[in-house]
Amino acid sequence: MSEIKIKPLNNTPETLTALSTILVEVVANGGSVGFMHPLTLAEVNNFWTSSLAAADRGERIVLGAFDDDELVATVTLLLSLPPNQPHRAEIAKMMTRISYRSRGIAKALLQAAEQLAIEHNRSLLVLDTAQEEGASGLYEKQGFTLTGIIPDYALKPHGGLTATMIYWKRIGL
Repeated sequence: MSEIKIKPLNNTPETLTALSTILVEVVANGGSVGFMHPLTLAEVNNFWTSSLAAADRGERIVLGAFDDDELVATVTLLLSLPPNQPHRAEIAKMMTRISYRSRGIAKALLQAAEQLAIEHNRSLLVLDTAQEEGASGLYEKQGFTLTGIIPDYALKPHGGLTATMIYWKRIGL
C-alpha cells in the first residue's frame, strides 16, 4: 500500500462510481450507515449525487482517502445545521473498503474532518455509531465522549434492530 492521501471529493462520474462501490460493499458486509441490503444502483447514485451537490453548496464536506488513484474510504462532515447550532458539525458516513480496514485510514479521515471543522469555526463535533459492529473504539481513542446509548434505534442492513451510541467532542480549544 502506498501513502494514503486524503482530500475533499468533487462531483465527477468517477467519484460517484467509487463512492457507490464503497457504499454497496460496506452495507453488504453489515455496515450500519443508513441503508438496507441489497442496495439498488439508483438508491446509491441518488444518495451520492445529492450528497456531492450539498458539498458543492458548502453544506458539507465529503472527504476521500486514496491509495494511489483508488478511493478506499470516505467520511462526511456535515456543516449545515439549524441556525441555533452554528458552532457544531457532525461526522457521518464513515466507510472504509473491507480490504483496507485496520490500517489507520479511518483515523486519518476522522482527524482530517476534525481539522476542517476547526477551520470552519466549529467547536463541537457529534456523531453516532451502531452499538453492534460500529466504530466506537475508534471514536473513543480519538477523544470522543459517549453521551449515551439509544436501544433499538435503527435496523441493521440485513435486518434486526441495533442500538446507537451518541458521541461528542470539543475541538479547537
